[in-house]
Amino acid sequence: MFRTALRNVLAHKARLLMTVLAVVLGVAFVSGTLVFTDTVGKAMSNQSAKSFDGVAVSVTSYGPSRNDEGVKEGEPGISQQTLDKIKALGGVDSASGRVSGFAAVGDQDGKLIGTGWANTGANFVPLKDGKDPRYAFTTGNGPARAGEIALDQETAKRGKYAVGDKVRVADNGPAKEYTLTGVFTTEDGAVNAGGSLVLFDTPTAQQLYLEPGYYGELSVSAKAGTTADQLLTEIKPLVGKDAKAQTGAQLAAEQAKDIEQGMGSMNQMLLTFALISLFVGIFLIYNTFTMLVAQRTKELALLRAVGANRGQVKRSVLAEALVVGVISSAIGLIAGVGLAVGMRAAMGAFDVKIPAGPLVVAPVTVIAAIVIGVVVTMLAAWLPARRTAKISPVAAMGSAHLPASSKSLVLRNSIGGAVTLLGLLAILGGAIAGKDGRMLIGAGAFFTMIGIIVLLPALSRPVIAAVRPLLEKAFGVAGKLAAQNAVRNPRRTAVTAASLAIGLTLVTALSVLGITMGKAIDRMTTDNLRADYKVSMGQSFGSLDPSVIPALEKAPGVKAVSPQQAGDFKVGDGDSYRSVSGVNPATIGQLLNFDVISGQLTNLAKGEVVVAEKTAKTDGLSVGSPLKVTFPDKKTATLKVGAVYKDMEGMLSPYVVDSRILDQHDEKPYLREVLVKMDGGPSAKGEQALVDALGKNPAITFATQQDIRNEMGGMINTALNIMYGLLAMALIISVLGVVNTLAMSVYERTQEIGMLRAIGLDRGRVKNMIRLEAIVISLFGAVIGVVLGTFIAWAVGETIKGSIPNYALEIPFDRIAIFMLLAGIVGALAAMWPARSAARLNMLTAIKTE
Repeated sequence: MFRTALRNVLAHKARLLMTVLAVVLGVAFVSGTLVFTDTVGKAMSNQSAKSFDGVAVSVTSYGPSRNDEGVKEGEPGISQQTLDKIKALGGVDSASGRVSGFAAVGDQDGKLIGTGWANTGANFVPLKDGKDPRYAFTTGNGPARAGEIALDQETAKRGKYAVGDKVRVADNGPAKEYTLTGVFTTEDGAVNAGGSLVLFDTPTAQQLYLEPGYYGELSVSAKAGTTADQLLTEIKPLVGKDAKAQTGAQLAAEQAKDIEQGMGSMNQMLLTFALISLFVGIFLIYNTFTMLVAQRTKELALLRAVGANRGQVKRSVLAEALVVGVISSAIGLIAGVGLAVGMRAAMGAFDVKIPAGPLVVAPVTVIAAIVIGVVVTMLAAWLPARRTAKISPVAAMGSAHLPASSKSLVLRNSIGGAVTLLGLLAILGGAIAGKDGRMLIGAGAFFTMIGIIVLLPALSRPVIAAVRPLLEKAFGVAGKLAAQNAVRNPRRTAVTAASLAIGLTLVTALSVLGITMGKAIDRMTTDNLRADYKVSMGQSFGSLDPSVIPALEKAPGVKAVSPQQAGDFKVGDGDSYRSVSGVNPATIGQLLNFDVISGQLTNLAKGEVVVAEKTAKTDGLSVGSPLKVTFPDKKTATLKVGAVYKDMEGMLSPYVVDSRILDQHDEKPYLREVLVKMDGGPSAKGEQALVDALGKNPAITFATQQDIRNEMGGMINTALNIMYGLLAMALIISVLGVVNTLAMSVYERTQEIGMLRAIGLDRGRVKNMIRLEAIVISLFGAVIGVVLGTFIAWAVGETIKGSIPNYALEIPFDRIAIFMLLAGIVGALAAMWPARSAARLNMLTAIKTE
């Protein structure tokens, strides 16, 4: 029986090709994901470990802590005195202090070089030989005094800087010019992530990022004969409670674990889409084996007649699936390795640097690829094999195509209806539950999709019957025959349409949610923001220096300026901190469109607090209510509620106070952004005045209302495009399913097509019949997917609308129309080969075919 199975595989190579390709695509996606994440993670871990070469002990400062009264105790970092004590230890060979923070480098035109969040600055620490072991200089040397810097090689190349040039560098305030003394190479992770690295002399770096005489971390190397653990024991008592000492090996292992966790989220996302592709592939494999078995019923019946029992017949079909699965898995694994190499190269094309390292193909990747490929193929082939084993030899010899019994169809439809109803109720329940119902919606969506897939044979007849008159009217006999053929075998039509339905359910749900959130954000910007410019640190997401406020106020053409300062305090006897915004009471009304429900916004200037409507209702507050608050420094105050305003989530915190109140309780206030209104509105001249006022800082961005809309819309569109790209694999497999179904259908209807040709149906109409059949099946699946996807998107939207102001469901009919058009095109393209094969059949030979 096993030899028979092998011969059947070889005898049906062309028909099994689509199945092999479907499994190969799914396995390639899984194995490619595992190889890519393992390779990148290993390279980053090796790079991280390399940066700790020669480091026996590392000490990291947490900064001063607050006592029970809220007063900061301790030093801002590791003092020079502590460093000197560590250097004096007998087992220490060398010890260096490090300090780092944000630093932006502008090119010759003043534009930011590198990715904002990865642009860093640090101090150059020469050892006894005058070199810093972390950096290898290609030209020049490290900075020795104030006003000098060194740049990493890539940044110097992008900015077209050479030793001796003047370079504009900034942190979160006005930019300053420095003289470039050297260019170096480094294994620093920020540089490899596409950022820049600026080296200052130590006093300058301390002044910028900490305080003179203090360091953020120490690197200690040991003398020969002294172990890292011995040195760690001696160093720990010297560093105090506000710093953590650990060996270089421990720190490297800790960072490797962080890298692994960071790669884990990417791994899970990619694997999710890979599993979706495999799930779609199950329908293609199931359809293929169902049709192959149907064509071989007489052959299988003959095997039964000569002594093969049901188990042997079943196992022979499963053996075919096993062979197909093993071959597909092996090819998929090789393709996956190639995909990982391609993904790594693509990251470089997008200017995302990945450290050099070997390709990692872990044993678990090989095992996963083979197991997944074989299991998916065997699982999909199990039901056709089981059904085949139940056919009696006499019945199989007498009929090549046995219809499903009415009992089995009733049972199938009953089960499908029950599962679909259960899923729909779960989705509705999740929508009603709000933000706590997302898991319920996810489970409901899964069961609804399974239930509809089971019901698709029953749904196909009425749905396709509804469009039959249109097809007949537009295409005549070819359209009528296409509609009839599409429902001739409803199970086959359903399985083929199911793969498209799954893909379009996900694509539609993502599109509806993405477009809806984009519109909500757009309305939020339009309705709430009156300022002409939002000034912020852009990609670095850091705090602006307070000096930018007076600098902007003095800029020509500026009408109003207000900070958007972020802070927090505890309310009443609560243990959790609440978010609070600090603003300029005199100007904030000109910059944000407050919808004051009660009270007066001008009460902010009296030291009163303005509260968002939802928070006021939750906390039982109204105008005049006392609000007892506790600030992070443990100091308390009782603020009076001066006004209640309609929520502006995303723009303002639920509590708003004069920024001077927050300044009293925070030594380093977090200035998230500054709002600016100009005389005459936004203009190129006005923006340049703001840029000049802040010393042409390349890291600071000046966004108009349209810029904000474009940025948010761009982010949403980018996310959607990534999702579309990942789901494309599932849709490709769906196309293969349509091709496979039509090819098998043409094979089974060879005699029928010959008869149609004999009575006058020309080749063009035969082609149209096959094409229209494919388009009908594709559009049937697309309609199911679009309807279900929109429903799921609505339910998910009900769980998030409370946290997104102005949320209102937006159905992107233009995109949905494109999806439907693409589904029709998919059907037409998939039908090209089967239609051509059908049209080229010799009618006399076809008529004689059994």
